[in-house]
Amino acid sequence: MRRLWVVLAVAFVPSAGAAYKCVDPKGLTHIGDTPPDACATVVMYEISPSGSIIRKIDPTPTPEQLKVLKEEQEKKKEADRAVSEQKRKDTALLSSFGAEKDFDVARDRNIEPFVGRIRSNEDRIKAVDKRIKDTEDEMEFYRAGKSSKSPGKSREPPPVLVEVLARAHTEKASLEKANVGYAKEIDEIKAKFDADKKRWVALKRGAGSLSAPPPDSATASAKSAPQKTRY
Repeated sequence: MRRLWVVLAVAFVPSAGAAYKCVDPKGLTHIGDTPPDACATVVMYEISPSGSIIRKIDPTPTPEQLKVLKEEQEKKKEADRAVSEQKRKDTALLSSFGAEKDFDVARDRNIEPFVGRIRSNEDRIKAVDKRIKDTEDEMEFYRAGKSSKSPGKSREPPPVLVEVLARAHTEKASLEKANVGYAKEIDEIKAKFDADKKRWVALKRGAGSLSAPPPDSATASAKSAPQKTRY
C-alpha cells in the first residue's frame, strides 16, 4: 500500500525540465522548459526544478505599448526639467533680491528706457502733426485758387506736396505703432516683476518650495491681458 502512494505522489510533481511558468488571460497556467507561446503577452517567471521563482520576466511590449511608454518617459523628463529649472530660478531669485522694495526699483529701472522712447516719439508725433497741418493748409490754397502763381484759379496741389503729406502720415503711423509696442513691453515687465515678487515673498515665508513651480508663473502673467499704462 505504501508503494502505491509513492507512485501517485511522483506522478504529480512537475518534470525537471519545466523552467518557465505563466498564467494566461483566461487563468490557465502554462509551464515549459522553453517560454510557452501563451506566455508572450503576460508576465512570465523563470522557475527552478523545485518550483521556486528565479526571476520575473515582463512581456515584450507591443508597438502601441512602446509608444505609450516612450510618451510617459518624455513627460517625466519634461517634468523633471521643469522642477530643476524652477529650483534654479528660485535660487537666483532669493540671491538677487534682499527686500520687496528691490523689485520695485529694478522694475522701474527696466521700464525707464521704454518710457523715454514713448515720450520721444510723442514729441516727434507733435512735430509730424504740425507738418501735416502746414502741408494740408498749403494744399488747400491750391484747391481754393489762392496760389500766388495763379490767383482765383483752383487746381490740384503739386505732386511734391502730396508726397510730403503721405510720408508724414506714414511716419506718424509708424511712431504710434512703436509706442503701442513699448507700452506692451512695459506691461509685461510690470507683470514679470509682480509675479517674481510674489514668488519671492512665498519662498521667504516658507509657503513656496524650491522644487515646485509657482501657481502663477512670470511667463503666464506676462501673457495675460495688459493693463493700461500711465506715464
